[in-house]
Amino acid sequence: MYRILRERLDRLSREGFRGIIAGGHKGIEKESLRVTPDGNIAQTAHPTGLGSALTNPHITTDYSEALLELITPPLTGATQSRSFLSRIHRFVHSKLDNELLWATSMPCLIEGESSIPIARYGNSNVGTMKHVYRRGLEHRYGRSMQAIAGVHFNYSLPEGFWPVFKELENDDRELQMFISNNYFRLIRNFQRMGWLIPYLFGASPAVCRPFFNNGPGRLTEFDPFTFYGPYATSLRVSDIGYTNNAQKDLIVSYNNLESYVRGLTTAIETPSPEYERIGLVVDGEYMQLNTNVLQIENEFYSFVRPKQIARSGEKPTLALKRRGVRYVEIRALDVDPFDPSGVNEHQIRFMEAFLVFCLLQSSPPISPDEQHEINDNQQKVACHGRDPALRLRRSGSEVPLQNWAREICNEMLPIAELLDDGESEPCYTRSLEAQLPVASDPEQTPSARVLREMGERGESFFRYALGKSLEHSSHYANRALPPDQAAVFETEAWESLARQEEIEAADELSFEEFLAGYFAQS
Repeated sequence: MYRILRERLDRLSREGFRGIIAGGHKGIEKESLRVTPDGNIAQTAHPTGLGSALTNPHITTDYSEALLELITPPLTGATQSRSFLSRIHRFVHSKLDNELLWATSMPCLIEGESSIPIARYGNSNVGTMKHVYRRGLEHRYGRSMQAIAGVHFNYSLPEGFWPVFKELENDDRELQMFISNNYFRLIRNFQRMGWLIPYLFGASPAVCRPFFNNGPGRLTEFDPFTFYGPYATSLRVSDIGYTNNAQKDLIVSYNNLESYVRGLTTAIETPSPEYERIGLVVDGEYMQLNTNVLQIENEFYSFVRPKQIARSGEKPTLALKRRGVRYVEIRALDVDPFDPSGVNEHQIRFMEAFLVFCLLQSSPPISPDEQHEINDNQQKVACHGRDPALRLRRSGSEVPLQNWAREICNEMLPIAELLDDGESEPCYTRSLEAQLPVASDPEQTPSARVLREMGERGESFFRYALGKSLEHSSHYANRALPPDQAAVFETEAWESLARQEEIEAADELSFEEFLAGYFAQS
């Protein structure tokens, strides 16, 4: 089953290219709700001291005005990435006025949908488009789902890896086509085996009762204030969270770049009778960007996305079509409630090794039947991943989750050793070895720890998460940034406000004209 993987690793080692996969670029996007000290969603505007959510490269918002998104640049070292994220947190905490950052993926108390303020980005056309898109999400899916937070991991192989790998593969295609096809190889295997990430790192097995408007479905009552999945790992990526049933019939192929772009483009251009009933403009106000199956590409929820840096005003699908895949965005990580920054170096290193594993392993096209199998496995692990009897489907046969998880981790060991060639210590091997006992014992997973600590303390999910949020706030309160580092973030914040003003002043088109021009791109 892993013959191709082993052959590729052997060629890399034998040809003297052991260190060629080390030093890939890693970027982190971490979301956190701003909340009041008593655990309610903050109703205040995005703090001015953090700059413009439209133009600050490191501090923005996601769906809600209260849902911060903290973004590191692409860096080559796991320690560098985690340290930069920590510095952003330290700066943000210095600007919060008697507010906290919520420490978990599943949100705090929600007192009705109106208590979740939709993010605003100023009066420019591009800022208005971002706001209207979020208004469309509200009408299509509701606001509660949009208050869920996660950690996105962006990754690209070192640029020097690709020509070497292309030669070792004896591939005569143009280099960018080769790169894009291999990133899709990685993506298909992440689809097949990415369930391992919520199993190992999922930390959202419980949720506050007010999250549900129409009952908790198959969840169980933990206490009068909490519902939970007894074996759940990540409700965030289950069908009650961000992987919801609204898009279950949407087919987007990961078999190659062309079919992926075509699938998304078709969804963005295909009218939806359901969304047409919402209306596009009602009483002079835009309800959504369009009435099609998808408003824009980002509305398509997925564990993993191929990405290319879009130029100003360029549609993401066109950026991919014109310049190919530049990196992948992994969206399967929960916020880690046990780390003040929401993610730790072990997770970052494991993620990198796992993505290299997905790249080097054989990766045939995904058939419709296999896609159904993949979707089913992802939901099973999210909702029942800690069930010792859980079996997943692989190529039409059933396999115990723990067996498959151990198998993957064991095959990753040579990859971790190759990545360690770029380190002074065997950091990647240690990060992988830290997960080996977790692969065998569901009770060692973060999701099990969350439920265990809630039970030991006699706390509802809300009280438990609020306690973690207070702990993290105290952590950063005692770790102010050095003046020179704080000055860098201060400068970026004020410069971003000036850039927003420039963008607003430069607008010459009406929003209707701007939107028509955006969707007319081809």
